Amino acid sequence: MTLNLRPFQPQDFAAWLPLAQGYKAFYATATSDEAFRHAWQRLLDKDGVQGLGAWRDSQLLGLTHYLFHTSIWTPTVCYLQDLFTLPEARGQGVARALINAVGQAARDAGATRCYWLTQADNTVARRLYDAVAEHRGFIRYDLTL
Repeated sequence: MTLNLRPFQPQDFAAWLPLAQGYKAFYATATSDEAFRHAWQRLLDKDGVQGLGAWRDSQLLGLTHYLFHTSIWTPTVCYLQDLFTLPEARGQGVARALINAVGQAARDAGATRCYWLTQADNTVARRLYDAVAEHRGFIRYDLTL
């Protein structure tokens, strides 16, 4: 069956929310209902962030959120911030299709780089990431604000 990748529309909230919650639960990030509603509105408004859903028939199987930003060395870079698929849809090409779609959006926007982060122990996802991108050995640090 064919995947339909498209930006989210207002009527997609009920399908998007469980996947967004699953993503946040996977990374053990507590998120309030208000934060989910605010994120959803930002996606719809394209308020600095964009999102795509991967649909098969009427079921949302995966999501991605991404954004563009500048860098000191280049005017446009794409950051693939979130990527999540339903557990039962994994291994079916959903995440790969979403990554490819973000990569195409980055090319279309004239970005010189598209990158993302994941936890070191996310071995299942990292198998896919190693197949579609280059791991350059960076380690992330977060300064508490």
